[in-house]
Amino acid sequence: MRSPDDFDDQGGPPPRQILTPSSLNRLVRGLLEDALPLVWIEGELSNVARPASGHLYFTLKDSQAQVRCAMFRPKTARLTFKPVDGMHVLLRARVGLYEPRGEFQLVAEQMEPAGEGALRREFERLKAQLGAEGLFDPERKRPLPHYAKRIGVITSATGAAIRDVLSVLARRWPLVDVEVLPVPVQGREAPPAIAAMLRKASQSARYDVLLLTRGGGSLEDLWAFNDEGVARAIHASATPVVSAVGHEVDFSIADFVADLRAPTPSAAAELLVPDRGASLRHLRQMQQRLVSLQERRLHTLGQRTDHLHARLQAQRPQARLARDLERLTHLLRRLHATQRDGGQRRLHRLERLHARLLACHPRQRLPLLQRRLAEQDLRLRRAIAAVLERRHHALDRAGGTLHAVSPLATLERGYAILFDAQGRVVRSAAGVAPSTPLRARLADGELPLRVVDDLTPTTRD
Repeated sequence: MRSPDDFDDQGGPPPRQILTPSSLNRLVRGLLEDALPLVWIEGELSNVARPASGHLYFTLKDSQAQVRCAMFRPKTARLTFKPVDGMHVLLRARVGLYEPRGEFQLVAEQMEPAGEGALRREFERLKAQLGAEGLFDPERKRPLPHYAKRIGVITSATGAAIRDVLSVLARRWPLVDVEVLPVPVQGREAPPAIAAMLRKASQSARYDVLLLTRGGGSLEDLWAFNDEGVARAIHASATPVVSAVGHEVDFSIADFVADLRAPTPSAAAELLVPDRGASLRHLRQMQQRLVSLQERRLHTLGQRTDHLHARLQAQRPQARLARDLERLTHLLRRLHATQRDGGQRRLHRLERLHARLLACHPRQRLPLLQRRLAEQDLRLRRAIAAVLERRHHALDRAGGTLHAVSPLATLERGYAILFDAQGRVVRSAAGVAPSTPLRARLADGELPLRVVDDLTPTTRD
């Protein structure tokens, strides 16, 4: 029987969806990668193969199952051991699908011996705990002194790390005072000894900086520097602490808590003190700059002294009297020139004003005004005559036009206009009663009239 899911909304079977093997593999691969992020898995290696490409192919199994795995060359370069068949390892891998064969596989990102797995998990747990408490905050990290006078090195007195540190410090900066604070750096007694030495060195206030260091090794060898007590002792130290544990690829909890992490003990020694050669070159440069500054200062002071001497010479009474006499002579010349030039300017101005006054005298302007008056009178008479003549012609034209439409012209043709006693024009016989007095206006005068009784209009045959 078919289930209800075998039918679409219209009651018919759903459309068939056909997948190819490649599309199915891509679908399954996407589902696996989305559902399973990076996982940690533990098992036994078998069928380990490492071709010339540098990739690593192997099978990870336990007593009940196995899974194919691959680790590609950029990741295999980070391995600190050689994987062989039968080795028990811990993998951090992505779950995927090898599409050409349609096989489920793991792509390894990290591999370590299974013995280190518990330590690694404890490392991650402690790192997360201390990070949440703020022991790794960059704000609390203190700067190192540029020229440290005394350095305390907390390490094994017989290890290779202390020899490297002392060699580098002696070569780079022989002036520094180095004190070795011996502690065990491996084993159960190492963490409390290191923490106690850190507290003792901090309380003594003898050191400008403390260096906590040891050489490389496995995770178990370096575990003393992943101890919580050591981390809290570093955090509580009043003296800045530099951590240089293991090789460059090794990281410890002490590295995260310390004020500065160095990749190696030798690198830590280089960071703690300046380079003697560079410092000497810097001192020579500063000496040259100081000599140059002194020379420029002396030159500037010499110029200033010369200037002040010149000013002092200029302030002598004889010099001041000579300058004042020269200034007085100059002012007198300017005064004479000003008086002379001022008199000439005033004379010229007086001559111009006199000419303007003569031009404005009545005897000079009266004939001109009389001529202008005669010209204006002639122009006025001509303008009046022209205006009168234009208006006379216009009046004649208006009179002719008015006479053409005047009622008087109609009366001359034999018509009359009737007026009643009030002087209104009689326009209809229906409104006039018998015996009503009327006036008839003719072309040559008026006639008084009275309406008779018989007003019956007559008709022509």
